[in-house]
Amino acid sequence: MKILLILLGVIFLAFIFIQIFAVRGQRNIETYPYVVNKKYNSFEIRSYEASLFTSVKLSNKGYKDTSSKGFSILAGYIFGGNERKEKIAMTSPVAISLEDSMTVMFMVPKKNKKETLPKPNQSQIEFREEPAKIVASIAFGGWANDEKIEKFKEKLKAALDEEGITYTNRFYFLGYNPPFEVFNRKNEVIVELHSDALDIIKK
Repeated sequence: MKILLILLGVIFLAFIFIQIFAVRGQRNIETYPYVVNKKYNSFEIRSYEASLFTSVKLSNKGYKDTSSKGFSILAGYIFGGNERKEKIAMTSPVAISLEDSMTVMFMVPKKNKKETLPKPNQSQIEFREEPAKIVASIAFGGWANDEKIEKFKEKLKAALDEEGITYTNRFYFLGYNPPFEVFNRKNEVIVELHSDALDIIKK
């Protein structure tokens, strides 16, 4: 019994250490820059800056398989899987386009330029320049799955329809936490709005 209690104590301390490490690590990660234009009860309107991403397009086999495979491919690139074996800083969030073919994306740190980035070892990795955009965002906690993502996508659409805010069919999932982080998990579904969105919300 004593040995069991000691083992449980060690496991508990390791768990706490990992969670503290995860939280501190998140503080130092560069994030996709935006400003909040307006907050509503269940969602908010944001303006995102133009940004460069590494991306990989995969057939849609559901969130779990696609996110895992896409993350592995892109993480391989930034951890040295490139012609110069150069490491590139991790950023947040991981973005996934919600289409028939899902594209997983990591934002490139602002200090890096497309012209100077090392060539990926894997040919399916592409650099994708995302223009400045206006989006609506809805957040949810816990671990994401297909059902949750679809639920909050529909909830966001209903809220925008109620407010008379027009949107495109370009939806994305944003995940902010590593899989081993348990507390304060943050996920979002965002959708690009039409160019007149800011005029509508100012009325």
